[in-house]
Amino acid sequence: MSRPAGSGRAGAAEATVARGARESLTIARASTTLRPRMTSGHRLEQEIENLKDLAADVVKRALAGGADVAEAIARSGSELSTKVRLGEPELVEEASHRSLGMRVIKKGRVALTSTSDLTARGIERFVADALELVDISQEDPFSGPADPSLISKGPFPDLELYDPAGGDVTAAEAIELARRGEQAAREADARITNSDGATFGRTAGAFALVLSGGFTGGYAGSYASLVVSPVADDEGGKKRRGYHYTAKRHLAELDTPEAVGREATRRTLRKLGARKVPTQEAPVVFDPDVARSILGLLAGAVMGSSIWRKSSYLVGREGTRVASDLVTVVDDPLVRRAPGSRPFDGEGLAARKNLVVENGILKTYLCDSYSGRKLGRAPTGSASRGGGGGVGPSTSNFMLLPTKTPAAEIVKSTKRGLYVTEMMGFGYNPVTGDFSRGASGFWIEDGVLAFPVSEVTISLNVDQLWQRIDAVGDDLDLRSSTASPTLRVASMTIAGS
Repeated sequence: MSRPAGSGRAGAAEATVARGARESLTIARASTTLRPRMTSGHRLEQEIENLKDLAADVVKRALAGGADVAEAIARSGSELSTKVRLGEPELVEEASHRSLGMRVIKKGRVALTSTSDLTARGIERFVADALELVDISQEDPFSGPADPSLISKGPFPDLELYDPAGGDVTAAEAIELARRGEQAAREADARITNSDGATFGRTAGAFALVLSGGFTGGYAGSYASLVVSPVADDEGGKKRRGYHYTAKRHLAELDTPEAVGREATRRTLRKLGARKVPTQEAPVVFDPDVARSILGLLAGAVMGSSIWRKSSYLVGREGTRVASDLVTVVDDPLVRRAPGSRPFDGEGLAARKNLVVENGILKTYLCDSYSGRKLGRAPTGSASRGGGGGVGPSTSNFMLLPTKTPAAEIVKSTKRGLYVTEMMGFGYNPVTGDFSRGASGFWIEDGVLAFPVSEVTISLNVDQLWQRIDAVGDDLDLRSSTASPTLRVASMTIAGS
């Protein structure tokens, strides 16, 4: 799942030198300096301002030291993860972090540095490392900041990405929410004999970006989730595990723990008696959780970095049909309270909605400035900046848009086929598009889920898969930043008994 800006742990101490497509050098240093988690109101706003000041200070130092361009990212925040199993707490992890990352450019050379040592000496060493590394890096003619004319001057939209209630959930409260979810699952049916546990997690953090090209911006984000995983005994000593989860940026929008637990039990019990089906060609219906995995493959294929490296089956396909006319895909960072939303991208460009596929036609690739230069085009406001200061294209809220067709109607209109609820393994070649994965779910007979299915493999080149989609549902749910409604592929190879 996507995490908000500022989430994550301070990295372990490391010093690495890497030469890649951009011929940049990277170094990271860690310390044990931690900050308490953030709360609402004035303290949060003050933390964002503090991070801006911190980033601006190292940018100024790097320019004074001879860098042509300096860009810094500052983050702070906390995360909590708790797990309850069979009613007892099994795991409590809580971590806070505050860190800096910077990219410096000098005469076409690039260096990346990061640190969580924010003492005066640590920051001095952080800047010195960047200036030392940039002098020994190899020149890259495509390196450089975003075009100054494209840099956003604000104001930025308030996308309601931070929830004080979610950011302040304590360990005791998180354990109780997980316990309630697992208890509801275990009490829902006597056939639930065990549990893989229930996990509640939350992250909250602040983020600031300062660019020597004249950009300063910052915002805060939070995210909370609950997952419940009950286990039931099946014939032949087999164990069947199911799960269900809820996840949102705002705590009040989560489903209740009891509702999550009961749905997890329902999904577990319907797997009892699962069996293989004969090898055949048949329609395959993907529920939203697995459909978003398919959509994620498309996301990787439309990245500008994949296109210029020629590591995508969609190279040279812009303006051509890549899916059925039922498929419209957008990347939209401006959705209020959504997990992948952001007011600006990692290069200071204003966030914007990109139409990626329209009625089956590929309209654009998603580019940062670097991949845009490589491909001879403008960036699409799709840059993401990692904790170490590195920049690359990424998705925000990458969505297959729903239709008005009820999801239940897609199953009802399928005479015979496979309804997939889980996929296992990873058999996918992004260059050729070849796709093959293990799957489980239910066999459809005359529009009804007839019996559970397991231990089968589904396969089809993803280029053909997208073009064979003949139904898209209405059940889009933005629990994660890549999201799809139910969809049906007219025919795939199902390998079974």
